[in-house]
Amino acid sequence: MRAFQFVEWQQPGVLRDVPVPEPGPGEVLIKVGGAGACHSDLHVLESPPDTTAFTLPFTLGHENAGWVETMGPGATGFSPGDPVVVYGPWGCGLCMNCRQGMENYCQTPGKPSPGGLGGTDGGMAEYLLVPSTRYLIPLGDLDPRDAAPLTDAGLTSFHAVKRSVHLLGPGSTAVVIGAGGLGQMAIQVLKALCSATTVVAVDTSDDKLEIAKTLGADEALLSGDGAIKRIKDITKGHGAEVVLDFVAVNPTLTMAAQVARVLGHITIIGVGGAALPVNFHSPPNECSVAAPFWGSIPELIEVIDLAQSGKIKMLVEHFPLDDAAHAYHLLHEGKIHGRAVITPND
Repeated sequence: MRAFQFVEWQQPGVLRDVPVPEPGPGEVLIKVGGAGACHSDLHVLESPPDTTAFTLPFTLGHENAGWVETMGPGATGFSPGDPVVVYGPWGCGLCMNCRQGMENYCQTPGKPSPGGLGGTDGGMAEYLLVPSTRYLIPLGDLDPRDAAPLTDAGLTSFHAVKRSVHLLGPGSTAVVIGAGGLGQMAIQVLKALCSATTVVAVDTSDDKLEIAKTLGADEALLSGDGAIKRIKDITKGHGAEVVLDFVAVNPTLTMAAQVARVLGHITIIGVGGAALPVNFHSPPNECSVAAPFWGSIPELIEVIDLAQSGKIKMLVEHFPLDDAAHAYHLLHEGKIHGRAVITPND
């Protein structure tokens, strides 16, 4: 089969021929419908040699959906042809966090995850080997080619919002910094879970802000001093209860601290690499700062339920496997307005 692989440090991925995996006991072979391209992939591809413990080559793609192809010996609960999404953070399954479905916070070090986040082969290939059926969530009528990004862009945004829903009652404000793929999903999740809150989207792109408004943002502001003033006006000078930073560079984190309120939440989801100074004077008193990672299996089930009910929808651009390198180039250039999805079996 063909696979888009990370072969050489600081070089683009390469399309190669590799063997089709054979599922062993408890494993499942998935015929891949869609595999999302993520900014975190770019960070891996652009990393200097030996900055991670990954062994090259491996197949990219940690946002995966498709159809069950073959069940390994002892694997149960699904049948060939079933449409599924694949939960991405594969843990040990035995520690306390894993037993609660939070394999994103597995306490056993060195567990593999697919496609660049753990060095195991991912879904940018015709087939994907999944180690256990517990990572598969039924899709129902959803198309795997559109649903694949729900496993990361959808789940990560959902998890980031859900930690703060108790703050978002009537009269509250949530600020979404960065209206790309994850930010777009966060806007929809906020509207689905916290309909009474005012959602403010902030970005440097007029095009993305227009998309944010179509997805439910009450305000769409160009990043800068004007946005900070407008948020202060909306909140009567108090600041927002929740600020979600999907960029995490110095200007966005500085803005987050300026527009958050006392007892609020600043949640850092972006991987821009900047740091937020924390001292007695900033952020505001008892404002919680957290950097969550991905989400749990039960939360992914909730995400799929929201998508099935039409309350959230990922904006996707499809690319055949032959064009995977081009998709990553467009992602690097900031020219993907939602999520790029590689479709190996179109």
